[in-house]
Amino acid sequence: MPTTDPRIDQHIANAGEFARPILDRFRALVHREVPACVEAIKWGMPHFTVGGRNLAGMAAFKAHVSIFFHNNEQAGGAGPFRKIASLDEFPDEAVVVERLRSAIARLAAPKAKVPLASRKPVPELPEPFSAALEAAGHSERFAAMPPGKRREYIEWIVEAKTQPTRDKRTAQAVEWIGEGKSRNWKYQNC
Repeated sequence: MPTTDPRIDQHIANAGEFARPILDRFRALVHREVPACVEAIKWGMPHFTVGGRNLAGMAAFKAHVSIFFHNNEQAGGAGPFRKIASLDEFPDEAVVVERLRSAIARLAAPKAKVPLASRKPVPELPEPFSAALEAAGHSERFAAMPPGKRREYIEWIVEAKTQPTRDKRTAQAVEWIGEGKSRNWKYQNC
């Protein structure tokens, strides 16, 4: 006997009359094919998980039911699973079983390791900015900042289109560095 979640019982009971048999059929099919699955409510919808990872889910709407499979290369609710308006429209059981088995196989497969992106190098420090930091006594403070924070300041100054804007940004940067602020300090608590 599968372990069921009373919240899913309630979800099915609250669904439209047309939807209940569809939801019950999919639920029974999942438990028959994946006896180790666990029921859960995620994003307000009934889901079935294996080893704590999402396998499949179902959702009842006003005029249709959608069935979706997680960790699947095909679109989750596409095709015959997107809008099921009656039990007669329920997809062929073999198709549903194949989709469940495919999702289980993907859950069992080891995750491919994504290589980390290489770090962007810190651009060369423009001479006027270097001189302004030195004159204000903030060179060491700037050098102690993480590479990304230094890069933000340098790129901000270098990307200015006119010399007056570069000068203004250089002065502002030196002031903020002296106060121990990063380039985007205003947005740190957003």
